[in-house]
Amino acid sequence: MFVSVIATVLNEEATIDALLDSLQRQTRAPDQVVIVDGGSNDGTLDKLYARAERARSWLTALSLPGSNISQGRNAAIAAAHGDIIVSTDAGVRLEDDWLEQITEPFTARPRPDVVSGFFVPDPQTPFEFALGHMTLPRLDEIDPARFDPSSRSVAFTRKAWASVGGYPEWLDYCEDLLFDFALRDAGYRFAFAPNAVVHFRPRTSLTSFFKQYYRYARGDGKADFWRYRHAIRYATYACVPVLVALAIAHHPAWWIVLGAGMLAILRRPLRRLGPALRDASLWEATRAMLWMPLIQFAGDMAKITGYPVGVWWRWHHAPAEVWSKRAF
Repeated sequence: MFVSVIATVLNEEATIDALLDSLQRQTRAPDQVVIVDGGSNDGTLDKLYARAERARSWLTALSLPGSNISQGRNAAIAAAHGDIIVSTDAGVRLEDDWLEQITEPFTARPRPDVVSGFFVPDPQTPFEFALGHMTLPRLDEIDPARFDPSSRSVAFTRKAWASVGGYPEWLDYCEDLLFDFALRDAGYRFAFAPNAVVHFRPRTSLTSFFKQYYRYARGDGKADFWRYRHAIRYATYACVPVLVALAIAHHPAWWIVLGAGMLAILRRPLRRLGPALRDASLWEATRAMLWMPLIQFAGDMAKITGYPVGVWWRWHHAPAEVWSKRAF
């Protein structure tokens, strides 16, 4: 079984060595690594070329300026030789047995076509701690039969990738989710490898988190994902000024209704964050709890503003192939 690991990078000078070092530590060594740089203006590409020069038979570095993530992944896979493709991202920390765990299911019978790995937060500040545990799923939430993998930790056969046309190059964000859906629609068999763990550092500030979720929501609009979820979010926040007006003009009891609504919004992130607080100090837990409502509000506002931008793009600029995709 020849295994090619692929990734795309952009301005990852500070993290690219850590990714390559972690790949070299794998208990099951990759047969090949192909990394596509999307046009970095720092020292990422120089580092890649230097590492590739020292490891000619192991690492291939390609430059594709201006490419989005889908284009970069497809280019990396096209340049790879493996019949098994394993995808990850820069800026992550791989467990030493990650590649062994995510490729092991391909030795089973019946053999899966796609193997979903897992990812956990790797926070370095109280803000990152709260953000990571609020937004990333817990292992006990996962239904292996329904879990759609992130391309920071997934493996699939070259045949499956080719048959669905690869990653959708017209989509710049949420592209891995649409790729997952295409594989499921085509009837490919999925397996889940919970011990194939990638440690993913959350965004480092509220501003960068807002930009991330704005882009995710814009991708939702472009791909016509989750229209009902977004509709519910708009309706929920539309009720807030109404409830405030009722509380001010009529009866203070409306403040209780508003508070109950806010608690309902925070129920899921609190359920995720709560278990992580058990091992935290009182001060760490207090800071995480203070960050929680700010993070939730920023994420919701990012989605509220990003989604219509994507919908507008879909209606005015989407290629014909987009309209053949099913809505979710």
